[in-house]
Amino acid sequence: METGMAIGELARRTGTKVQTIRYYEQIGLLPEPLRTAGGQRRYGEAERRRLGFVRHARELGFGLEAIRELLDLAADPGRDCAHADRIAKANLGDVRRKIARLQALEQELARMVEECRGGRVEECRVLEVLADHDLCLSPEHAPPASPEP
Repeated sequence: METGMAIGELARRTGTKVQTIRYYEQIGLLPEPLRTAGGQRRYGEAERRRLGFVRHARELGFGLEAIRELLDLAADPGRDCAHADRIAKANLGDVRRKIARLQALEQELARMVEECRGGRVEECRVLEVLADHDLCLSPEHAPPASPEP
């Protein structure tokens, strides 16, 4: 009698693609699963919970190395959580920078659309701004500086 879940069942229960599960195994975020005599992967509740942890962390924007560190910390419940806090604070900073960049992009796109009044392509403000970085007000996506001679 076989026990545990097949990879397809684990994928369904966690909302994770089978290829992603295999990738996480390959890079060591998930342990190699037990296999049946026929070579089929079998997963238990511990693997489902671990995959849920990884998925949730990914949804919150954590990188794979940060997740690896957090999993290591979670495996030792008696440790101080200061390192986990530092990882979360670093991720929060990354998220805030991304939000600021997206807000700047939103403003620039809104300005570009607002200034375009239709008409002919030769007078299109959207195309004009896209073609000339100097017309863009956002420093977030300005062209790279020219190298000095």
